[in-house]
Amino acid sequence: MNLDRKTIVLKKVGNVILKKSSIARYLGIRIKPFEGVIVTIPKRVSYKEAEEFVKSREDWIIKHLPKIQKIENSQIVFNEESEYRTKEHKLVISQRLVESTVTSISNSEIKVEYPLFEDVNSSNIQNEIKDAINSALRIEAKKHLPMRVKELAHLYGFKYNRVTVKNQKSRWGSCSGKNNINLNIHLMKLPDELIDYVILHELVHTVHKNHSKNFWNALEKVFPNCKKVDKKLKLYSPQKY
Repeated sequence: MNLDRKTIVLKKVGNVILKKSSIARYLGIRIKPFEGVIVTIPKRVSYKEAEEFVKSREDWIIKHLPKIQKIENSQIVFNEESEYRTKEHKLVISQRLVESTVTSISNSEIKVEYPLFEDVNSSNIQNEIKDAINSALRIEAKKHLPMRVKELAHLYGFKYNRVTVKNQKSRWGSCSGKNNINLNIHLMKLPDELIDYVILHELVHTVHKNHSKNFWNALEKVFPNCKKVDKKLKLYSPQKY
């Protein structure tokens, strides 16, 4: 039994974890995706007091639960049964006798081994898995994207300075005033057509720095039906796995 942790059940909420903390000064409630309701308790406060505190905040908890559920529904939860692949790597997850999560990337696998005492659904393990996937995406992006920019620039007569790949939360790509092109590593999760669209979009920005009519006309010449494809791109999110 873990003396620093206790689980209670509220009829309208479900499980609530009461967790003792040596550094907490006040009672606090957090609602975390895939982990639920967690109450942090200072050492001097009893579990009975914590339970009363939780019950007094039950309406607040119920009010915020739908937001957490929405976040959970929008995210993929990775586990041993997940069949997730990037363009070149397969995700392999396993629970092992290890002290902390171990990740490695080979030519064909993203390998994640997490401890026996951890829950694969916890935010910590999910973040470790996503970090491993991002590392593989970065490897693939550095291998393929600069080369594809070079090919398309040569094919359509564009000139640019250099290409950088980054892990970005919202933008697929950008072009600086000095014609440096930045591309998101998460492009490697997209179909090839959309990758080419983003690259040509940024290459056209080496000539037209804004989204003027001239920009869209120039993009249409090198990528027909570009606005239709632009709408298709909006169905994807860099942070959606």
